[in-house]
Amino acid sequence: MSTIQATPSKIDFKRLFFLFLGLFLFTVVYYAPPWPDAMDPMGKSFVLSKEGKAAIALFLLAGTWWVFEVLPIGVTGLTIGVVQALFFIRPASAAFKDFMDPAVLFIFGSLVIGMVFTKVGITKRMAYKMLSIVGERTSMIYLGCFVVTALLTHVMAHTAVAATMYPLLLSIYALYGEGDKPTKFGKGLFIGMAFIAGAGSIITLLGAARGIVALGFYNEITGNEITFFELTYYMAPVGWLMVFTLWGLIMVLFKPEKSSIVGLREKARQLSREMGPITRNEIISGSIILSVIVFLSLQSFIPVLGQFNKAAVLLVSTVLFFILKILDIKDLEDIPWNIVLLFSGAMSMGFCLWQTGAAEWLAINWLGFFQNAHWFIFILAMAFFVMVMTNFIMNVAAIAISMPVALVVAPYLGMAPEVVVFACLITAGMPFLLLVGAAPNAIAYNSKQFTSGEFFAAGIPASILLMALVALAVLLIWPLLGMPVLLAQ
Repeated sequence: MSTIQATPSKIDFKRLFFLFLGLFLFTVVYYAPPWPDAMDPMGKSFVLSKEGKAAIALFLLAGTWWVFEVLPIGVTGLTIGVVQALFFIRPASAAFKDFMDPAVLFIFGSLVIGMVFTKVGITKRMAYKMLSIVGERTSMIYLGCFVVTALLTHVMAHTAVAATMYPLLLSIYALYGEGDKPTKFGKGLFIGMAFIAGAGSIITLLGAARGIVALGFYNEITGNEITFFELTYYMAPVGWLMVFTLWGLIMVLFKPEKSSIVGLREKARQLSREMGPITRNEIISGSIILSVIVFLSLQSFIPVLGQFNKAAVLLVSTVLFFILKILDIKDLEDIPWNIVLLFSGAMSMGFCLWQTGAAEWLAINWLGFFQNAHWFIFILAMAFFVMVMTNFIMNVAAIAISMPVALVVAPYLGMAPEVVVFACLITAGMPFLLLVGAAPNAIAYNSKQFTSGEFFAAGIPASILLMALVALAVLLIWPLLGMPVLLAQ
């Protein structure tokens, strides 16, 4: 008689509930009657097209599935392209073309850099060096990792920083003594890195492209200019205050199971010695990556370099790694495609909202609702809108759809346009709720230390603190630094 017994299948009712909830929201919005037009402060009417309403329906479907992870997040990304094509929201050629957008390939190149750092041993060397400095207390390890992350975002894009820090954090976590098992320390380490990468990236124009876009709108609409160093002057205290606030929050939400890792400092020194002298591959890889970072940084200062696409420049490093046999075909097959597809879908979702006019309709409705409010309420409402939108679409796009409207409304409420720009830039840089909000979020998720639901839950108090920081900056920090918040009467 066979000893094999049938294993009763277990139905995941929670998964089924949120799977059908996403479909239900899509169906209700998609088949709803036409929604009323939006009206901007100049009296211009904006019609929400059938495709625009369908884009909002898809936005709700994808958001539900991403937050509750009813499918692998990359598969939800694929679903975004499929629904657009089958429901004629956008042509299939447009919906799927976004899956290979240069921004997606930039993330791909960043992941490859992280892979190289790990393979040649650079991250272990950096991790052991840092641990020998910060010591054995887990709270200090958190702080050391977060400060290094924030400092790096001052000179390189936060996506590249996350790709650099990710393998380093894996090396540090390996010394925690819990294997690959998820722990509070692991959750805090990786979620904290993602949050801090956003906070640090607002301080200079090198941290992300959103700053350039926002200053471009400001220059176009007001005729004035904000310089590189002026932006840093106003953003540095805000960014660093947020870094230390987030460290405190992570210590509360994810207080490590161990207050210290006894013997860690000596172990890190011993492991560092065992690695021996720096190898040829470390030197070559480090030189290639450093060259790419310097080139990307100089693009902000030397106009002739600015014409080169950032993704193409970064992918030169990928090609060189294979030419020099630092990476091989097996490494290519080990790329975390779930993360790549996640961002592919996020790009397609963002462009769908943008090109169908749905994003503009949402922005004008939201900001128009507050156009007669007190100026302080308007600032917070605008910052809140950008914060929500930047979790779903590119922060550059969130800036692009909200800032022109906000800059038009600002003079009517007596606000100086500078405060509008800086408040937008703060929240656009910190999408703490969804993994698709920024590449560092998705890169951190690859650690398998937390679920998208846990990330969302941690992002709620972080977002509340972010809004409080915006209020503090507007009322106290920027006026003390000399920024005009209100127009002269």
